[in-house]
Amino acid sequence: MMLSPQLHKILAVAFFLLPLCAQGKLAGFLPWLPFKAWFGGRSNSAEEQQIPDLTALAGNEHGDPIHQLEYRISRLEGVLRLNKIITESGGKIFATNAKKADFDGTVEKCKEAGGSIATPKSPGENDAILYFVKYFNTYAYLGIKQSLIPGRFQFLNSSQLSYTNWYPNEPSGKGEEECVEMYTDGTWNDKKCNTNHLIVCQF
Repeated sequence: MMLSPQLHKILAVAFFLLPLCAQGKLAGFLPWLPFKAWFGGRSNSAEEQQIPDLTALAGNEHGDPIHQLEYRISRLEGVLRLNKIITESGGKIFATNAKKADFDGTVEKCKEAGGSIATPKSPGENDAILYFVKYFNTYAYLGIKQSLIPGRFQFLNSSQLSYTNWYPNEPSGKGEEECVEMYTDGTWNDKKCNTNHLIVCQF
């Protein structure tokens, strides 16, 4: 049996967030959530028992290992969504590891995690990315770059933009600012690609 595409997405998000959880850095993001229990710590508290245990996958009365994995990943998705570690819109899942990188670094980190740099194609997707930008009070690169025509922008696959949310009078880089960043109000600005911004990926 194959895992569904949605479960593959959740697994990718989980591994993307794994280093953050292991270092305890998400504790500031979600102070009440006991991440230690997620990674093997013991606890009898009701809250910690809600954290999915992805390690016990041997077959039992609840079904074969694949069914167990699907069930546990579904629970994990619920925990991540409930606590805003992930946001969702348009069939996409968005997540951040709370780290910063320049544009190329962001693209690479998202690719390594099995996703791609966050690319809003609707107001809902823009808002899903904006949640992290506002929470961390910083900017984030988007999966949009200048085309061969200065001042005109396109998606990274060279397709035409189907949705935009430019700040008034932007883009204004006159060909010298090839990347696009999201401000803390959700609007966009063209920007040089070498500034470090919050890494936000989509899955």
